[in-house]
Amino acid sequence: NLSGANLSGANLSGANLSGADFSGLDLSGLDFFKANFSGANFSGANLSGGDLSMGNLSGADFSGADLSGADLRLANLSGADLSGADLSGADLTAAIQ
Repeated sequence: NLSGANLSGANLSGANLSGADFSGLDLSGLDFFKANFSGANFSGANLSGGDLSMGNLSGADFSGADLSGADLRLANLSGADLSGADLSGADLTAAIQ
């Protein structure tokens, strides 16, 4: 559980954070390139402008999350919950859905 954590400026590229709870956090603009977030909870989180490209996001909960302008190229989104998520301007090129 990372509630209340300040991750501004963090570089989590390649990190293994499967099952982590990021619900409601401001993660805007962070670098999550090739990170493993399978089964993680991002419900209501702000991921706008973040780099989630080539990440494993399978089974993650993005319900109500802000993914506007996020880079999701080649990300694995199989089984992910994107209900109510804002994907405006997000790049989903070759993402697995």
